[in-house]
Amino acid sequence: MASQPEQAPAGAFKKETVLVIGLCCLIIGFLSGIVFSIYKAPAGGGAAKVAAGQPETQAGKLTAEQTQHLLQLELEVQKNPENIEAWTNLGHLYFDSDQADKAITAYTKSLALAPNNADVLTDLGVMYRRAGDPKQAIASFDRAIQVNAKHETARFNKGIVLLYDLKDQPGAIAAWQELINLNPMATAPNGQLVSEILKEVRDKKMN
Repeated sequence: MASQPEQAPAGAFKKETVLVIGLCCLIIGFLSGIVFSIYKAPAGGGAAKVAAGQPETQAGKLTAEQTQHLLQLELEVQKNPENIEAWTNLGHLYFDSDQADKAITAYTKSLALAPNNADVLTDLGVMYRRAGDPKQAIASFDRAIQVNAKHETARFNKGIVLLYDLKDQPGAIAAWQELINLNPMATAPNGQLVSEILKEVRDKKMN
């Protein structure tokens, strides 16, 4: 149930869905009360929509099978610390069980071995946000975008963190405009076009 690579190395991800992640942001009196979340990276490439997903309320719950898998992965990385896939999947399970600090460590280990995985970088950014470090989250999203300029999830998440965590409205506008330039039909988690959201943000800025 964790992130999936948008341009991930072969075999790096086993996930099958895009998950809603991070804190849900209910904007009261702003953007018509839209509810936003930032997302884990979806599988299948940077052009994947960022709207589909499962609610954040599922975070923190692992099945018995997943818990067993997590324990196996912890043993695996102790025995084989060069196992990129094990570090990545361990990060995903920490992500899904809401263990942000452990997820950051696992993703960092994975990236030390395979630094150009835009999906892992995006998931790392989400974990930094959950850990209360929005600046590091932005840095991770920026690295993901450098690796894959078409990574829509990283771009959308960057706008969310800029707008709601860092209160950088111009920066969020710029991030989402770049996303729209890449894909005019890009959508937010609630299914609304990012272009419509951007218009509301700009209108609010001018009022």
